[in-house]
Amino acid sequence: MRTIRVVAAVIRDGDRIFATARGYGEYKGGWEFPGGKIEPGETAREALAREIREELDTEICVGELIDTIEYDYPSFHLSMDCFWCTVREGTLTLREAEEARWLTADTIDSVDWLPADRGLIGKVKREIGG
Repeated sequence: MRTIRVVAAVIRDGDRIFATARGYGEYKGGWEFPGGKIEPGETAREALAREIREELDTEICVGELIDTIEYDYPSFHLSMDCFWCTVREGTLTLREAEEARWLTADTIDSVDWLPADRGLIGKVKREIGG
């Protein structure tokens, strides 16, 4: 099974995190932390900054690694490095996602997370829930 390496940004503003609903593909409409594939020659942090610039027209500060999620989808294995991030500049403009929300510890379970992203919800909830 092929492995796809991706990065995801848990963009935080106080006790809120930013989530997007996928705007395309097999998992369209599923909620995820924004990010994307690591290109050859990029570090995970460089890839994440580039992806957020491309997808959300925003410059972010990439902070510490929260976790690396390993998940087997039917046709590939996903290895996803997830980082805490903050907005440095920009307004999180949706270029690819169909919807976005700021979620709190109380509302984080109100969206239908994609399977790989679900693995991160417990850690994120504990951190932003105080």
